[in-house]
Amino acid sequence: MISAQEFCDLLADRGFTMASGVPCSHFGGPIAHLSTRSGRYVPAPNEGSALAVAAGAALGGRRAYVMLQNSGLGNLINPLTSLVMTYQLPILTFASLRGWPDPATDEPQHAVMGPATPGLLDSVDTPHHTLYAEDGVKEFSTLLAAAEKDLAAQRAPFVLVERGAIGKATAANEPHTTGLPAAEAIRIVTAAAPQAAVVATTGFTGRDTFAVADSPGNFYMQGSMGHASSLGLGVALTHPERTVVVLDGDGALLMHLGALSMIGNEEPANLIHVVLDNRVHESTGGQATTSATTAFPEMAKAAGYASAVDCDGEDALRAAMLGAQAASGPHMICVKTLPRTGTIPPRATNALTTLDIRDRFQSNLQ
Repeated sequence: MISAQEFCDLLADRGFTMASGVPCSHFGGPIAHLSTRSGRYVPAPNEGSALAVAAGAALGGRRAYVMLQNSGLGNLINPLTSLVMTYQLPILTFASLRGWPDPATDEPQHAVMGPATPGLLDSVDTPHHTLYAEDGVKEFSTLLAAAEKDLAAQRAPFVLVERGAIGKATAANEPHTTGLPAAEAIRIVTAAAPQAAVVATTGFTGRDTFAVADSPGNFYMQGSMGHASSLGLGVALTHPERTVVVLDGDGALLMHLGALSMIGNEEPANLIHVVLDNRVHESTGGQATTSATTAFPEMAKAAGYASAVDCDGEDALRAAMLGAQAASGPHMICVKTLPRTGTIPPRATNALTTLDIRDRFQSNLQ
């Protein structure tokens, strides 16, 4: 293992003065380290955006690298193949190896991409190297030297990072003390709409929902971050007679903001989009999102939502839920939530298989 500072310093020594990425627990240390230094790290909403930022930096004459989770590698393929490779921009990308070498040791959503990652990169003729958990500074330096040869040839090499290869560091965020506990917000929302079909986004939101409000009418997303609202739209359009509640997160919503315009255009009267905004990517180590400078309700209204409100307390949230069910939607309800404390509940797939979740949700819709 190398420390987060060693990781960042060795790259800085080679002239890499900027990074962008989407949080993964494997890179929590470097992101925390870089985030304390102005201009060193650009938090991106998704993997493709992170690569495009690095491409822009390369065009501007600055060496940049990208950090991402391999589960989001698909979001990167388009700008990798049609931008970076087409224009032969030398960019170094670090991708975690979730679900590798044994998918059974990781969460279900990594079972496919984990073993497929090296082959996927091979399929687009992208060079890649692997940083193993037992590697130290010497091995990492050797690996970077090999990657430099790829960069000199105007290629875009990847470094695949095994779990435990890079040390951790505490995210340096200003703690916030306003808002509701996420689990309590979820309890209020689901109690106010007991007959609703509920789509819970990936991460801690799904875990909290399973812990405090499990129901056959709940669909718990594993992975596919940023797509809960789109999935909810599909359900809402298929079952217009049923209220559909999407439990989303700020980081997940930011990942695919275009879904707001799609939902506004389709005008699903029965969709209630609840955004739990804790201002961090909590399940990957607490890295800050950019929601502090984003007004979700205003964006939703501009995209065509029938209503969109901010709620800062239990009574306001309960009233917003009741009001949304009494009027034609789509509606957005944005709730500021507090950082989670104590033991994090287990994910739904500790008790149910993904097929169990699918089957009981489909049966409940009928």
